[in-house]
Amino acid sequence: MKFDVLIIGGGAAGMSCALVLGSAKNKDFATNKKIGIVIHQKASALANGLFNNVLGLKTGTTGKEILENGKKQLAKNYPDVIQIEKEKVTKVEDKKDYFIVTTNKNTYEAKTIVVAVGPSNLFAIDGLKQYIEPHGKLPAKKERIQLKNIEHKVANGIYVAGILAGWRSQFAIAAGSGAHVATDILTEWNDGNPTMIHDTIF
Repeated sequence: MKFDVLIIGGGAAGMSCALVLGSAKNKDFATNKKIGIVIHQKASALANGLFNNVLGLKTGTTGKEILENGKKQLAKNYPDVIQIEKEKVTKVEDKKDYFIVTTNKNTYEAKTIVVAVGPSNLFAIDGLKQYIEPHGKLPAKKERIQLKNIEHKVANGIYVAGILAGWRSQFAIAAGSGAHVATDILTEWNDGNPTMIHDTIF
């Protein structure tokens, strides 16, 4: 299967990125773009969270609810975004014009990838390990890592989003990072014209 963008990770950053990209599918510059997200949530730190301090979420919302409802929201609102569940990415190969993304079950091609998994020092995606560095905004004793990047861009065709991009471990920050990456990709698709997608009630 071939994608224009394949997002790796189904937490706050990955799902937010997918939602923003999906919302652009009715735009001329995005009509024929194929978007996918590898949703491996088993090890997501979000699952154990309780979110009382996030704008728009009712008090008592849990991370587990966000993960489940996020998948449903994406499927309902933007069904063109392909959700790949129960697969874990193990390797990324740079073929210059595209990437080969290998999971424990399948192989995919993608022109652009967005890496949005957690910042664990057990990061194990071959082909991306050369970009690892100590996390700059989390306590050193936690031994967290980030991928070297400038404004979320790791290398040509490779973006990183969320805590792995070097941001602090806060839900709203991770979600915003994913949305930021999505708008950068949309801007590329739109011939460099700054692009944001907003729904309105009118």
